[in-house]
Amino acid sequence: MPDARVHLIDSTLRDGEQAPGVVFSRGEKLEIAAALAAAGIRELEAGTPAIDEEERADLQAIVHLGLDCRVTAWCRATAQDLQQAASCGFDSVHISFPVSPILWAAFGKEEPWLWRSVPEIIGLARARFRYVSVGAQDASRADAALLDRFVVAAQDAGACRVRMADTVGIWNPHQAWRCFRRLRALAGSRLSLEFHGHNDLGMATANTVSAVEGGADAVSVTVNGLGERAGNAPLEEVAMALRHTLGRESGLDTSRLSTLCELVANRAGRGIHRGKPIVGADVFRHESGIHTAALLKDPAAYQPFASEETGRSPEPFTIGKHSGSAGVRSLLAAGGIRVPASLCPQILSAVRRRARAQKGAVSPHDLAVIAREALRV
Repeated sequence: MPDARVHLIDSTLRDGEQAPGVVFSRGEKLEIAAALAAAGIRELEAGTPAIDEEERADLQAIVHLGLDCRVTAWCRATAQDLQQAASCGFDSVHISFPVSPILWAAFGKEEPWLWRSVPEIIGLARARFRYVSVGAQDASRADAALLDRFVVAAQDAGACRVRMADTVGIWNPHQAWRCFRRLRALAGSRLSLEFHGHNDLGMATANTVSAVEGGADAVSVTVNGLGERAGNAPLEEVAMALRHTLGRESGLDTSRLSTLCELVANRAGRGIHRGKPIVGADVFRHESGIHTAALLKDPAAYQPFASEETGRSPEPFTIGKHSGSAGVRSLLAAGGIRVPASLCPQILSAVRRRARAQKGAVSPHDLAVIAREALRV
C-alpha cells in the first residue's frame, strides 16, 4: 500500500454528474475541481472522454488547470476510449471491465472476452499513461474466485490499482470487509486496492469504511453522495467516519467540507437534506431539554465531534416543544434577558403552546416576547 493515509478518489464530476438530470457547465466543473483540490483530494476522476467532443473539451480544461492532485479519465475497456483519453492530455486512466454474468449478457460479452481483454487493454494503457487503474464493474455480483483471478491478472499485466465496484449497492459491511481481507492477502502490499460503493441499500459509507478495515487503501467517493439512483459513498461521510471510527486520515481538510458540499449542492441543483450526516443544517442543532442541559456543561455530551471540524460555527439551541429550562435561560441570557428559575415553568408552558400551534420551532424574537410578558406579570 502506498502509505498509511486512505487515498480518496473523488468522482463527483464523473459518477456524480451521472445523477439523473444533473449537468455541470464547464465553468462549474473547473470550480468544483479546484475546490476539491484545495480541500486536499488526492485524485479526481474527472469524467468520461468517450461521451462527445464537448465533454473532451471540458476534460482538457480540467487537465490544464494543473491541480495538485492526480486527474484521471474513466474509460471502457476499448482502445478507442484510451485514445480519446490520451487526446485530452490525461496521464492517468481508469479502465472498467464488467465482471458479472448479468453485465456480460447486457453488453454482449462472455467470460473469455474478459481474460483476453485484461492483458491486452492494460498493455495498451501502460504504453500511453503514467498511471493505470482497472475496475471490476459489478464485483458484488461476481464469483469470488473470478475476482481473485481478475486481481492477479490485472497485477500481472501491470495495473497500478484494482477497483472493486459494488455497482448496484447490494453488499453489506461484512461482505465488503471479507472481500478486501481476501484480496489484500492475495495481492500483497504492492498493489493498491480500491472500493467503489453505491448507496442503494443505504450502506455505502459503512461498506467503504469496512472495505478499508479489510485492506482497501483507496476509495471512491462523491460530494454529498451525488450519483446514479441513490448515489455513491459521500465524501464528507467517508472522511469523517474513517477518522472517527478507524483513526485513519485521508489528507482532506475537513474544515472545508461544509463550503464544498454547499457548492456542489448549488451547482447540481440538489439541496442538502436538513438531517444529512456531517453537513445537514440540523446536525449540530439541539432542542431537547436533556441534551441542551448537558451540552451547556460539555459540548461533547451529545455530539460526536465539534462543528468546527467540518467548517461550521457552533449552533444556538432551537427552542420548541421539547425545550427545557437550561436551554431557554441560556438563549435568553445571550440576548440580554435574564429570568429567575421560578418563571421557567410559565415560560416553557407558553413556548410549548406556541410550538404546538405553529407545528414548529419558536423564534428567538417570540421567545423574548414570551419572557418579557412573564417578567411583567
